[in-house]
Order: sequence, then structure tokens, then C-alpha cells
Amino acid sequence: MVASPDKKLIAEHERLKTEIHEHNRRYYVDDNPSVSDAEYDRLFDRLLDIEKQYPELITADSPSQRVGAQPSKKFEPVTHSVPMLSLQKVTTREQFEEFNRRVAEGLERSDDIEYVTEPKLDGLAVELVYRNGILELGSTRGDGTTGENITPNLRTIGSIPLRLSEKTARSYPLLEVRGEVIMRLSDFRRINERLTAEDKQPLANPRNGAAGSLRQLNPQITASRPLLFYAYGISEWHLSGLSSQKDVFALLKSEGFRVNDLVGYPRGVEAVAKTFDKLIKLRPSLDYEIDGMVIKVSDFADQEALGQISRAPRWAVAWKFAAELAETILKDVEFSVGRTGQVTPVAKLEPVRVAGVTVSNASMHNEDELTALDARIGDTVVIRRAGDVIPEVVEVVREKRPKGARMIRFPKNCPSCNSELVRPEGESAWRCLNLACPEQVEGRLFHFASKGGFDIEGLGDKLARQLISQGLVKDPADLFYLKKDDLLPLDLMADKRAANLIAAIDRSRSVELPRVIYALGIFGVGEAAARLLAEQYGSVEKLQEASTDDLVSIPGIGPVIAKTVHEFFAHDDTHRMLRKMRAGGVLFPEYRSARSEGIFSGKTFVITGTLSRPRSHFKNLIEQHGGKVTGSVSKSTDYLLCGEDPGSKLDKANKLGVAVLTENTFTEMIA
Repeated sequence: MVASPDKKLIAEHERLKTEIHEHNRRYYVDDNPSVSDAEYDRLFDRLLDIEKQYPELITADSPSQRVGAQPSKKFEPVTHSVPMLSLQKVTTREQFEEFNRRVAEGLERSDDIEYVTEPKLDGLAVELVYRNGILELGSTRGDGTTGENITPNLRTIGSIPLRLSEKTARSYPLLEVRGEVIMRLSDFRRINERLTAEDKQPLANPRNGAAGSLRQLNPQITASRPLLFYAYGISEWHLSGLSSQKDVFALLKSEGFRVNDLVGYPRGVEAVAKTFDKLIKLRPSLDYEIDGMVIKVSDFADQEALGQISRAPRWAVAWKFAAELAETILKDVEFSVGRTGQVTPVAKLEPVRVAGVTVSNASMHNEDELTALDARIGDTVVIRRAGDVIPEVVEVVREKRPKGARMIRFPKNCPSCNSELVRPEGESAWRCLNLACPEQVEGRLFHFASKGGFDIEGLGDKLARQLISQGLVKDPADLFYLKKDDLLPLDLMADKRAANLIAAIDRSRSVELPRVIYALGIFGVGEAAARLLAEQYGSVEKLQEASTDDLVSIPGIGPVIAKTVHEFFAHDDTHRMLRKMRAGGVLFPEYRSARSEGIFSGKTFVITGTLSRPRSHFKNLIEQHGGKVTGSVSKSTDYLLCGEDPGSKLDKANKLGVAVLTENTFTEMIA
């Protein structure tokens, strides 16, 4: 039996941890190492020797935990306590000026707003949860509400502190730090040189390199990759001593996090525009990829007053760079059919590098775009990655057109099922209305089984194609009737894989209502709209009964989505599929959101003026009693909670006939 470590050894172990943490900070964060590699290795080896002899001394914050834990079988889901929102985007000064105008109007003040600006890093967003100063949990952003637990992988990144100072741990027992994990361009090039020399597939780009490294089931692979973490904020702004983004950056820097050294605090449109122009000039010299500049209102009270819309805050925006362009040859055009029946022309190109990615396919959007481009087979075309992500053909270089270049004609019949295509009035897209169209069924099936939907692990696009071609699945409801013996004859389908797929289908029979609605693939209904519909109606049955007028009255649901949702649930094919899903064991559970019950259930509030307590206090009370708070008065607003000096919102409420509550009346209603 090994004796317990004595006090002297325990003290040495603590000293080594502290020293190594400080050396890691100087190396990974400050880029200013204070000891030689040999001296660092000596300290680290001594730490490992002690922990090998006395494993009970190993703690979550030990530097030894960076080398990688045992491989995981899968990543567990993590629900973010505060959603990690997306950002609205602008691409011109005029669009930013419009954003600034909305901010100034929402805050009822002049447009001289203090912003915080920082480069928009092209990496993977993550959240780090520190409890009592120790890194307890790390997760990906995921869909903004739910991410994946990648804690062992994040521990391997040297620029992520494993523990915070005692002062911060006491002040903030729970601190959730958010930021971006990236791979530097120089490191990306070195890795690809090594992979190429080893005759292995090189990484596509630094972002994919970072994301792929973090999603390795074996953390030791992640530990071998040169990744950096840049912190850009925290999840909860109601923390004592922190009243602005500037305060947060000061805290994060003091705790050893990397904060981008190009962070600025311009005031007003002109200063922000100058900062953006300066960043454009700096971009080629940076050792990491960026695709724009993030601009946030700095003051937290202002952020709270502005609120959010659906999945994006009203107080922040991403000013994106103009997309990069490249020339290549148009070899052919194919027409693909999406899950909603929309037919899209897809350019088949000579492979070309655009913004760091090799592109061989690009969207040509619709018939109108195709006609306007007047592109022909053999043409030299200009390719742009829209938003630095989606490749599209934007121009034809007509002076380079070869003789005999073949014209492109939009098909009159579906390229998948040969049904006649229709172009609904007011739309630019041609559609196939045959719900049994193989490509549509394949797209709907893949969407149905995706993570945001029924999350059927193992059902990818290739397997979906096989299930349809073999006649095993004609619509998504057929999935719930599959047996293992049905799957075994399929290509590359071993007994274990078939059993795993059947088990995944079984698990999916009781997913939450927002995911059911999203999985149905209603045109225009993404995850945010699906959650709004679930919160409003609580069940599929009630949603089926909703009229277009009912739907359009929901904040965040516009007339186009309201129309498509109503038409979808009125369709006989939808009724048949839902009945078949129920018969196949799908439970369709009722959904109860945080604001589904209470005296303000279904009511929308706007808060204005000076009240006796912060607006967040009243917002929390409204939500606790079933209501919802938005930032601007509209015809869908039920109540305006009004304090002193209310400004223009009171005038608008009176004009629209919105009920106006004083603080006393509001308090009496709750009592």
C-alpha cells in the first residue's frame, strides 16, 4: 500500500501547478516565454512524476490534464444557461448607419453611441463554465441553445486557463466565458506540409482545422494540434462590478485569457467606419483569418434595454468584408431539387481557390439570375463566396467567351421525377409539387433526421438515398416502421450498424415539440421559428388548428411564414403523415415553455421610462408570470409599462391603442 503524500510533497505539487500555469500564460497568451523549453519540460516532468506516484493529487486544474483524456464514444449535449445568439449582418456603411439609427431610437438618445469593436475571427465558438474558479465544462455553440460537451478537448488548449484567481472565484462562483477557438495561418500551413509529406489528406482551411480538431473523440489528437482561444465575452451581464464590455475584457485579460489586441471603443458611426477601414488594411498582415468586424453596444444596461429578436441581439452586428472573387471555367450546369421542391441551377466548375477554399460547385440561384447572367457552357465566370461561405456565380467574362459556347435552358420538367414544374405567382423559383419526388423525399428525410430535428444518429444522406431507392421509405414517417432485417441487405450495412440505427430511431420517438416542428421541413421555418410556434401553441394539434391570422400575430412570425405554416398543416398529405407517425409510436409531447403559464400568459410588454428598479427586474417579473418583453411598440404589443420620461414609445402606444400601465398598476396586477 502506497503511503499518503507528506505536506512537503503536497506543497511542492501546488507550487509546480502555479509555476506551470504562469509559464503557460506567458507562452500561449503573452507570447513572451520566461523560461527555456528544457526548464519547462523539467518542471512538467516533475509534476507528472508526483501525480503518477500519488494519483489522488490530480485535480481538474492540473496542467497535466492538458495532455488529453481517454477517447470518448460520443459528445453529450449541453444546454446553454443563456443562449449563444447569432449576429445580424451588414455589408455596407449605409446598412450600418441604419443599424445605428435603430439602436439610437431604441435607447431614445442621440446617435453618439459607444461601441466596442473587434475582428470577427473565423473559428469555432465555444463556452467555458468556471465553477468556484475551476474549469468545469466546455461546449460548442451548437444551435445556440444546445451544444456538445467537448471539455476534455478544450482542456488541451494552452491559452485556456484551467483555474481562475481566488479573488475572481470568490466574486463570481459561476462564470461562463465565451470565445472563439482558431488555428493560426502559419500553424495551418505547417500542419498541411506535414500531412502532405505523410501522404495524408490536408486540412481544407484553418477554420475546418480548428473545428475538426475540437470534435475529435480522442483528446490526445486535439492536444497535438496548435489551437488558440480568444475570449470575447461572458454569458451573464448581471454581475457586480461589470457594467460594460470594457469591464469584461479587463477581467478576462487579468485572468489570463487572450483578448484580441485590435479591440477598440469607437463612438458614433464615423469612428466605427474608420475602424472598419483600418481593419481591412490590416487583414492581409494578420496570422489568422477574419471575415469582418463585430460591433457591440458596450454598456450592459443599454444592451438589456435593446433586447433581442428571435435568435439575434438588437445591440450587436457583424460588419462583413466584401466577399473574395476568383475566375474559373463553367464546365456544365446541373439542376438540383431541394426538400421544398425548389429547383436550383448549380454550376459545375474547374476547381478554383476562393477565400482559402477549393470550389468546384456554385449556386446560380434561379431562372431569373441565370437569364440575367447569360452564362454559357465554356464561359469564364467570376465566383464569389457569399458571406465568405456559400460559393455563387456573380459575373460572366464575356470577352473570354469561346466560339460555340452552349446556351443553358431552365428545364420545364423536374430533373428528378419528370413532373411539370410550376412557378408560383410572386416567386422567382420554379418548384416541383410532387411530394413523392425522390430528391425531395431524400432532402426531407435527411432534414427530418438532422440534429435540429429528430436527431437520428447514423442516418446520413447516402443511407437516406438507399432507403428511398430500395422502396423502404416513401416519407419520413416510414422510418418508424423499419426493422433491422430491412436494413441488412443495404450496402455497407453490418449487423451492428443496423442495430444502432434502429436504436437511434427508437430514441427519437419522444423529442421536444420545437424539434418536431423543425423536422417537418415547413418552407421558411427554421429552428427559431419552430420554437416560437411551440411556445405559442404547445401541441401539434393546436398548431394544426391555427389560422393564418392567428399565426401572423405571433411576434417573430411574418406573413410569408404564417401562410406556409397554415397551408402545410391544411394539406391532406401532412394529415396522413402525422397519423402514420403517431401509429408508429411518435409521442408528440406537449411543450411548456418558461412563459407558458401565468397571469401574463401570451401577453407582450414593452418597458419605457425611468422606473424604481432596473428594467431587468420588471422583465424577469413579466417572464415569471408568463409574458414576453420586446424592445419596440407595435400592433402586437399588449401593454406598455411606463415610468417617468417615457419618450416616443408612449406616443406610439397611445396612437395604436396599447394599454399603458404605471408601475403601481403593474404591481397591483401581480399582487
